[in-house]
Amino acid sequence: MHQIRNLKLNTTENQQTQERVPQGIDLKEIQQLIPHRYPMLLVDRVLDFQEGEWLHAIKNVTYNEPVFTGHFPEFAIFPGVLILEAMAQATGILGFKTAKDRGNDEMYLFASLDNVRFKKPVIPGDTMHLHVKFIKERRGMWKFSGEAKVDGKIVCSADIMCARRKL
Repeated sequence: MHQIRNLKLNTTENQQTQERVPQGIDLKEIQQLIPHRYPMLLVDRVLDFQEGEWLHAIKNVTYNEPVFTGHFPEFAIFPGVLILEAMAQATGILGFKTAKDRGNDEMYLFASLDNVRFKKPVIPGDTMHLHVKFIKERRGMWKFSGEAKVDGKIVCSADIMCARRKL
């Protein structure tokens, strides 16, 4: 009986030591994967991802971004279309990390957005956590689901379809 207990403890210890280590992607590698640059690069860092499955990235929203001079000066709100763009850029990063045959002359283009929901405004000082999941790929069309969260609450969700195309 004592040996069985020790065996179970050792099994639990082995499972804990084999937990996966987060795979981050820094800004330099992001710029190698997608063509966006300031002021349209809307992913600051990838915290973790699993090729072919999901990606978790962040976008730090600051008042210094050019969009806030006109949207809206008295009550700055990060535009919903830019939240969607940030999620789309995250899907592009996941797509390029998943596709092993990527050429340097390729990019992912928006093909469609479905089931878009905006639940809460995003304001300067917020950190958006972008969560995207790969759904399927067929004939160069990639489908993803995405959520943007601030402080653990969903601010936007959407189903995103992208087309992988040569430039």
